[in-house]
Amino acid sequence: MAVEFEEKDGVVWVRFNRPEALNAINEQFVKEFRDAVEYAKNSRTARVMVVTGEGKAFCAGADIKMFSETDVFRARRIIEDLGALLESLEELDIPVVAAINGYALGGGCEIAMACDIIIASKKARFGQPEINIGIIPGAGGTQRFARLIGWKRAMELSLTGDHISADEAYRFGLVNRVVPHDRLMDAVNGLVEKIKSKSPYAVMLVKHAVNRGFKISLRDGIMYERDLFTIAFASPDSRKGFLAFVERRQSNFEKERKWV
Repeated sequence: MAVEFEEKDGVVWVRFNRPEALNAINEQFVKEFRDAVEYAKNSRTARVMVVTGEGKAFCAGADIKMFSETDVFRARRIIEDLGALLESLEELDIPVVAAINGYALGGGCEIAMACDIIIASKKARFGQPEINIGIIPGAGGTQRFARLIGWKRAMELSLTGDHISADEAYRFGLVNRVVPHDRLMDAVNGLVEKIKSKSPYAVMLVKHAVNRGFKISLRDGIMYERDLFTIAFASPDSRKGFLAFVERRQSNFEKERKWV
């Protein structure tokens, strides 16, 4: 399989598993990754998704050999399928954490940018090098890149095809945290457990508020946030949270996403 996934203790673990090809994206990869996202979407017990890669790459981009043998109509279909998949990833009700263990280039960088939180190993490298082979990103690379690291930096990196280190990606605002390579999964697990301790309903609403608000005007975003606040206030978890705070104890939130 190109992409393997399993749910364990409320976490959907997704692993790209084409290490011999640096986890390059092909049609099988897109289909199996879509299956993982659909599983997470329909699971009532899933609280977080973690995406990582096997070997020395997270995902080094598209399978160039496949694309070199592909006509323009098939290439368009593949990139549309990948783009739709990344939109589905953003729209999941649970947070998606990218654990970047190595190269995240081209389509791999696009996948990482569609995740909610990025934790990177010191060995990670990011970039949109499509221009080096005469094409451009097609699954949201130029658009998410500019929104995350700024217009000028995105323009330069997209025009040169240069890679940036994990530390540069952190300084640019592309990643949340950089950790030693051998501590990557420890950092991810710590974050996952912290998120799992929160109300699954509130977590869902925060994700939707931030993601949608990022794409619309400030005024519209504030109004959308206010609507979600009202929904959260009416949820059973808010009653539990208020009571726990008054009684000075840890909140005992629901373990499943019962209201999603």
